Amino acid sequence: DPVNHPDHYTAGKKEFLDIAKDFLSNEQFKGALIFNIFKYLFRYERKNGIEDLLKAEFYLKRLIKLIKTGGNPNR
Repeated sequence: DPVNHPDHYTAGKKEFLDIAKDFLSNEQFKGALIFNIFKYLFRYERKNGIEDLLKAEFYLKRLIKLIKTGGNPNR
């Protein structure tokens, strides 16, 4: 799935976002998610169209979950 689980973001059993979340503080990870949301919204008309909008949606949903759970993925 090129939007939710692209091959180039998977390393072994963990995806890049999971590794980044473990490495970064909650605020840093939130900033990374916000950056990606803006990036995909900014370029969708010039690059990948609906696929970029879906990627922005993916990162937005991840940000919403992070905020709702306070950074605790088990909540």
